[in-house]
Amino acid sequence: MKKAHVTLGEQDRQYLARLLQKGRLQARTYKRAVALLELDKGQTYTVVASIVQLSTVSLGKLAKKYHGQGLDCLYDAPRSGRPIRISPQQENQVILLSCSEAPKGYSQWSLRLLADKVVELGYCEHISHTQVNEILKKAD
Repeated sequence: MKKAHVTLGEQDRQYLARLLQKGRLQARTYKRAVALLELDKGQTYTVVASIVQLSTVSLGKLAKKYHGQGLDCLYDAPRSGRPIRISPQQENQVILLSCSEAPKGYSQWSLRLLADKVVELGYCEHISHTQVNEILKKAD
């Protein structure tokens, strides 16, 4: 007797069948949908892994997520991304500093010099010269 890893309801089975009939679908979603249908048929993790090119560990996680979330397991949760480290006020301070006169011994501000001065003046904890460049480009 084979172990039933996933038992889909009739509505879930129909939804997955309709989803797979669509012309366009993300590869991850497609693989997950096929994997769920195959696991529902009673296939083992090893067989399904060879069909959809996923690891058995990933299939175990997918089955566990299905039991907890239902068909929401097909889609990735939104990701927050890298947080913004510099505020608009700090950007304005960088722009104002770049418009000011360069320090003694320099004819003009360099990006690295600006970045070092911004940190020295305490406008922000850390800023790279490339980020200073992006701020100045945006400000034109």
